[in-house]
Amino acid sequence: MDWWLVHQFVQPLLTEVGCWPMAGTLTWQNLAEDHPAKIAAIYDAAQHHALRVDAAQAALVGAGQDISAAVDWSGFASSSRQRNGIYIPREVA
Repeated sequence: MDWWLVHQFVQPLLTEVGCWPMAGTLTWQNLAEDHPAKIAAIYDAAQHHALRVDAAQAALVGAGQDISAAVDWSGFASSSRQRNGIYIPREVA
């Protein structure tokens, strides 16, 4: 997700319209379907959603890197295998 590209795409329309109600509000609902402020509100909501998704993806990447760096995972796997040599096959009930 690239929020900045979404922002650059919607910014010209938002600048042209100037102000708009929040999407979904009663004021927004009462606007005509083709009213520029109604469309601008949708564009603005879309860019806010893109920002949230972009931030969430960045946080997941950061968390994954933190987890990866937290432990010697190959050593952990080796010690886990060596710790218990017993294998008990699962039975289907």
